[in-house]
Amino acid sequence: MPTLLLIRHGENDFVKTGKLAGRLPGVHLNERGQKQAQALGEALKDVPIKAIYSSPLERAMETAGPIAAARKLQIIQESDLMDTDIGKWQGKSLKVLRLTKAWKIVQSAPSRFRFPEGESFTEAQTRYIGALERIIQKHHKPQDIVAVIFHADPIKLAISHLLGLPLDNFQRLACETGSMTVIHAGDSGANLVKLNARPPFDFLPTEKKQR
Repeated sequence: MPTLLLIRHGENDFVKTGKLAGRLPGVHLNERGQKQAQALGEALKDVPIKAIYSSPLERAMETAGPIAAARKLQIIQESDLMDTDIGKWQGKSLKVLRLTKAWKIVQSAPSRFRFPEGESFTEAQTRYIGALERIIQKHHKPQDIVAVIFHADPIKLAISHLLGLPLDNFQRLACETGSMTVIHAGDSGANLVKLNARPPFDFLPTEKKQR
């Protein structure tokens, strides 16, 4: 079974200013985010990646770009990797949301929470796992390495499921912009290789250079 490189997109101005972008269109990488994407592309250029999947949102596609260019691979857009539908919370400030009663539920019992006019964490987790399972079934050889570029909470929700952690504990995981979490998806379960790693990487197999 394959090794999955779960990559969070680079920084954008919503992340920088503490706002929730959700599914808003036109949210692009800022200067730091572009540098993070370039660093990922450079760090992974010799890794034998078989395929690159991405959320269709701009910030994810722009992060996937340098990785794909270095490997001369096409980016496969997967709609089920799109960020959580946060409904009325879209565009809101985290500083303001932290003062609400709902925020306590999000942090302590997210399995019981549904975003106003959006989806629940349980629904979102099911969607992400469905997308990853399809990817795993398509790239099922033990030596296959697949890059998947999407979003922070989705990555943490996916890791929680794959490792058998309760959904209510997913907020304890870390997933910074421009980071990579590595999961080996075996027949008998998944193993966490690295969590929230930043370039350069020294733990992935690389292609041997021909002399």
